[in-house]
Amino acid sequence: MKAQHSALCVEEAEEVVKELRALLAKAGITLPSLGLDPVSLAREAPCPLVDLGRCSVDTARRIAAVMAAAAR
Repeated sequence: MKAQHSALCVEEAEEVVKELRALLAKAGITLPSLGLDPVSLAREAPCPLVDLGRCSVDTARRIAAVMAAAAR
């Protein structure tokens, strides 16, 4: 049961990374480091974390602007 749950967690995390990457791309934003955190995948029963990675100040401002516009 734990293995099945872990597989579903990994699959869900991969899907959300793919979705987030596509949505960011539509806004003209690329996060090269976006992916699954390898350390969280190394656990016996992985339930991965999404690693957004580091980005430039310009990219962070663009993300903030998109989020602010969406919140209106």
